[in-house]
Amino acid sequence: MSEPPVPLARLFAMAYRLLVDDLHERLAGRGWVGVRPAFGYVLLALRAGPVSLRDLPVALGTSKQAVSKLVDAMVAAGFVERAADPADSRAKRVQLSARGRALLADVEEIWAELERGWAEALGERRVEDLRADLTEVLRAAHGGTLPAVRTVS
Repeated sequence: MSEPPVPLARLFAMAYRLLVDDLHERLAGRGWVGVRPAFGYVLLALRAGPVSLRDLPVALGTSKQAVSKLVDAMVAAGFVERAADPADSRAKRVQLSARGRALLADVEEIWAELERGWAEALGERRVEDLRADLTEVLRAAHGGTLPAVRTVS
């Protein structure tokens, strides 16, 4: 009797875990210690610029308390900074620090290295086809745009 195919969701979960584990191993090899996987969600949310602290829970898809603890940890590690919101002095915004931008640059460089590894295993064309197929499925499910990368709730 043959086994049923492994569900795509399980394969995606395993592939995601493989990529994240490899990323953190390589980050540690470059001297980035204490970088938690959850930091990546904040790095992505702040990639384009500062975000209001009150908007981060929605952007990350998690609770205010979880975001507050995460931002506190990232401030303590020197990856992000809190600043007064120029539009509302009572509000705070969060932005990448110089150290956070350097971390994000290394993360993106490592992602490219890991993709090159996949291309060596599968071939560049198949990796590009996989990227195109996933992009198409995600855009179709979200009104033509790619959704934000959010934490797992």
